[in-house]
Amino acid sequence: MKEQFDGPGPRHSEAALAVMLAGIEQYGVAQVVVASTVGDTGLAAAKLLAGRGVRLVVVTHNAGFKEPGRVEMSGETRAEIEALGAKVFTGTMPFRTIGTAIRERVGASQQDLVANTLRLFGQGTKVCVEIAMMAADAGLITPADVLAVAGTARGADTVALIAPQSSNKLFDLKVRAILAKPLNW
Repeated sequence: MKEQFDGPGPRHSEAALAVMLAGIEQYGVAQVVVASTVGDTGLAAAKLLAGRGVRLVVVTHNAGFKEPGRVEMSGETRAEIEALGAKVFTGTMPFRTIGTAIRERVGASQQDLVANTLRLFGQGTKVCVEIAMMAADAGLITPADVLAVAGTARGADTVALIAPQSSNKLFDLKVRAILAKPLNW
């Protein structure tokens, strides 16, 4: 691991994106996925990667995550990110599917076990794995290594090198390296 932040949060976004840029060079990665709820982190990544020949997929929460039928990223922010050459993907999060509804009714689900195990390495690590699967499910990235950038609540605080797979092949996905994460999350 290259970088340990003192805790989670958006104050580390700029440093996490710098780690992302260094990781692109070090590992020769040509594709990046970035988690972005309202678009701040996705837009910052799109600006950094514009014209560099790196495929960028910005992954949002699913529609209805907080309010029925609503996506938290504005249409204007989405358009700005896409104008810089990135793709924005809004879809079902593998660790928040019908299993969430089951947990809310009966108390537990299989996806919670996987999500909570990944959270042992930090919330951002769980999200990195999740957005890599989401982008793979949507056909927006290839099976080649990807840098995933995510965080805890808002901003970025975690960067991971991942050999992605679609969500139905979860156990074939490999977290090759964690380049940055909060020490105390």
